[in-house]
Amino acid sequence: MAKTIATKGTKFFEGIDMKNDESPIEERLPYATKPLIFPNGDIVEEFIIPDEDRELVLEQLYPFSPVPKLTDEVYDLHADRTFVIKDFRVTWEHGMNYLVSPYYPESGGTVIDWVDKDWATGEGKDEFDEDYDDDSDGGNKEDDLPF
Repeated sequence: MAKTIATKGTKFFEGIDMKNDESPIEERLPYATKPLIFPNGDIVEEFIIPDEDRELVLEQLYPFSPVPKLTDEVYDLHADRTFVIKDFRVTWEHGMNYLVSPYYPESGGTVIDWVDKDWATGEGKDEFDEDYDDDSDGGNKEDDLPF
């Protein structure tokens, strides 16, 4: 049973050697699986990850930096809904581990589709807010062209 990471980049979990050419996304997780059935009838394997291992799995499979906390809330672009990171799922498909949203069967949202919940609600401010001048003409809006 998986418990700890010995050395990041050398071992994924105890008993799984990561010195080969495979990355954590390609190394099948050491957990039992159950069928995850999609509305169209397709079936994939979903790993049954114990709560005490969820943080380790997230650290290994999350492709961006920084890795979110299990208590963080994110927005799934495909599902148009928020969820708490601890509710993520991992499936085994096409010889890879897929880090997916809890709404994956209905919406298809994977980790690439997760954004900060503040961005989704409009509470976060970014460079493309309405007062952003992208043509560096000192704010002259009269000649703003779309190119």
